[in-house]
Amino acid sequence: MASTKTTKRVLCFGDSLTWGWVPVEDGVPTQRYGPDVRWTGVLADELGPNYTVIEEGLSARTTTADDPSDPRLNGSAYLPSCLASHLPLDLVVIMLGTNDTKAYFHREPLDIAMGMGVLVTQVLGSAGGVGTVYPAPRTLVVAPPPVAAMPHPWFAMIFAGAQEKTAALPAAYSALASFMKVDFFDAGSVISTDGVDGIHFTEQNNRDLGLALTTKVRTLLA
Repeated sequence: MASTKTTKRVLCFGDSLTWGWVPVEDGVPTQRYGPDVRWTGVLADELGPNYTVIEEGLSARTTTADDPSDPRLNGSAYLPSCLASHLPLDLVVIMLGTNDTKAYFHREPLDIAMGMGVLVTQVLGSAGGVGTVYPAPRTLVVAPPPVAAMPHPWFAMIFAGAQEKTAALPAAYSALASFMKVDFFDAGSVISTDGVDGIHFTEQNNRDLGLALTTKVRTLLA
């Protein structure tokens, strides 16, 4: 394993679904679920003291798209520094793609999968860090569950067409992961998007995903 210590280190890189956005019917403003409620917290608790789970969630983050509303949101612009900062790592879990389906990006599932491929390439090429000799960690690509109907008209406009696109992401990500020889998990196989805004997770969604990924991570790092 990558770590020089007995503790196995897992980095979770994602968007608001990883950050812990509490869904509200009006979309915003909102708050963040507590650390014990977020799926990353459930994962950490279930894995136990021999694992360290590192949260790297940023609301509205994309795979590789530059968002005109905020220059901080391109995941590929930040991930290399993030990886070097947290080495040594045993596993990087990447769950992104929902925000790439926003209408103004004009991205299709293949475009989004290509963006995920850039992130995977960054993880695979992260060996060494800055002045260190750590190997690159394993990668787990996670397809987020499809979004649901959105009651707020602004969200509905921003995410026009996103239900179909997010429903197509698991097949695209699975094919990508197979091609790049990394691991894959379909979050939609264990949860649906049940938050009242149609985009984010309920407490139960978080718990169910955290439990499912616990099993997956244990298997990968056994």
